[in-house]
Amino acid sequence: MDTARLVQGLHEHTAGFAKAVANADPAARVPTCPEWPMRVLVGHIGQAHRWAADIVRTGPSPVPDPFDADPGSPGKWPDWLHEGAADLTDAVLSAAGSPVWTFFGPGPATFWLRRMLHDTTVHHADAALATDTAFEVAPDLAADAISEWLEVLSDPVTPTLKPAFSALRGTGQTLQLRPDTGPGWLITRTPDGVRWARATSTADVTLAGPVGQLLLVLTRRLPASQVTITGDHALADHWLTHTAA
Repeated sequence: MDTARLVQGLHEHTAGFAKAVANADPAARVPTCPEWPMRVLVGHIGQAHRWAADIVRTGPSPVPDPFDADPGSPGKWPDWLHEGAADLTDAVLSAAGSPVWTFFGPGPATFWLRRMLHDTTVHHADAALATDTAFEVAPDLAADAISEWLEVLSDPVTPTLKPAFSALRGTGQTLQLRPDTGPGWLITRTPDGVRWARATSTADVTLAGPVGQLLLVLTRRLPASQVTITGDHALADHWLTHTAA
């Protein structure tokens, strides 16, 4: 996905998030992030965008605590959110192809643009579900979000960052994600970790449905019943249980 589309997507979902939380109670709980009140969810988005921008400009810094973020009063949330997305966009576009720090070693600055786009998209869904407002994600963005998450899960560094992901190792079990349009994803659990490819094939278990629904089920924003599961349901349950971020 090119940089222009990533920038467009980031600003689209930041705007959608801001609209979803407009006039929300700062203390209201977010059902899909049950430990966070709305103020912390809002704080996380603006804080994360600024943190990623700082990494692009100056290098690594500790992951900030969302409870420490100060998004201001609800009336100021939209401007604060848009400023964070603009700060990240400016930092990435100014990097001019220079490698920057990432969790997985030096990489392009667009790593952070892509990571923050998809984080914002999923949290946009959190905000929409919490406030009973509409949520949509374009199929190309949903598909890229799934691929990006599988890239993270399959990187050998990931279990060192979160040892719980080691439970995704297996002995060749396969999962197929089959969207209603375009190629699917074939995931294989190996002794060395997760392997995946964009492919449509038979598998031990298949999850099928619109790509946006697949994304929200994979990120546990919607129940698995929102897609069609055929094959080994226990394998699907294991995957969803052990991929909680």
